[in-house]
Amino acid sequence: MKVTIIGAGNVGSTCADAIAYKRIASEVVLLDIRENFAEGKALDMMQTSSLLGFNTKIVGSTNDYKNSWK
Repeated sequence: MKVTIIGAGNVGSTCADAIAYKRIASEVVLLDIRENFAEGKALDMMQTSSLLGFNTKIVGSTNDYKNSWK
């Protein structure tokens, strides 16, 4: 299952982290209007995946919903 979160601020990124950590979805897409913000948050979370023990794919995107339905 894929989950899309609109808004990569504190609430959105915390939700994405919890979804990944609890293995609720196989992929999480973070969307934000700020240029490169969601991408940076997603990269930060993916870099902690081996430490926290999850393999959920986390992708960030700026105002591009195409990753939400692929």
